[in-house]
Amino acid sequence: MTTAEGWTGAVRARLGLGRLLPLGTAQDGAWLAERAAEPVLRRAAAEVPGVVPGTIRTGLADPGSAGTPAVPPPPAALPPGPLRIEAEFASATAAPLPELAEQLRTALLTAAGEHLGLPVTVVDLRVTTLLDAPPEPAGAPAPVPAPGSEGLRPEEAPAAAKEPGDGARAGDALRGSRGTAAAERPVEGAAERRGGAGAAEPRDVIAAAAAAVPGVARLTGTLGAAVRVEESGVRVECATASGHRPVEVARAVRAAVTSVLLSPLPVTVLVTEVDCGA
Repeated sequence: MTTAEGWTGAVRARLGLGRLLPLGTAQDGAWLAERAAEPVLRRAAAEVPGVVPGTIRTGLADPGSAGTPAVPPPPAALPPGPLRIEAEFASATAAPLPELAEQLRTALLTAAGEHLGLPVTVVDLRVTTLLDAPPEPAGAPAPVPAPGSEGLRPEEAPAAAKEPGDGARAGDALRGSRGTAAAERPVEGAAERRGGAGAAEPRDVIAAAAAAVPGVARLTGTLGAAVRVEESGVRVECATASGHRPVEVARAVRAAVTSVLLSPLPVTVLVTEVDCGA
């Protein structure tokens, strides 16, 4: 692979994540990829009778009032602050549009806040079509193009990681990520804090701690290595399992990783995938 091809792949992977949305509050030090949030929001919208969801985007509600991150943010991540959902939908029901829109708005707010942990405060809706026939019953959501991949064909979106994420195989999952060769700085004393981890590489110790957290389906590496350690802090990328709220999983990952660091470093968590379940 040439250098140009490597840069192109990295840009495509970053665009495929969409916007990196702040999870919880600034003190939570966590972000969620828009690509991961979109299927959850889409499923919630599709469950509203008479709604056929279209484009769903999430961004800052008021960029001018955004806060300051408490930890080093992932590249090009949105700053902490209230979020806004902009959703298009088609109506296939005789119910009054204001009533239908209110049901959809409630469904999206609930999915964003209670299911994901996104601080959404505003939902803007736009009706695109009035359909004669009702939509098909809601089922498992079909794959959708990455919401942040403007200018890219759907087939260029990065494939999801397939490695298991349990603690026993954290090393294998980490070595299977695209960014294994990325330069990493050892964390002094991390192995000792794990109670005699011996010759285990500090990065693997951090990976094992993160992967063992309940709700972590696997470690990912869309932006490089799944665990990245630099002078400014530690960043962990992961996917969350079905039935677990991403913001709570991210908090637990930060606590677990912090516990294995001898020297205090800021810990950032990026959730790149959310398992919606069957």
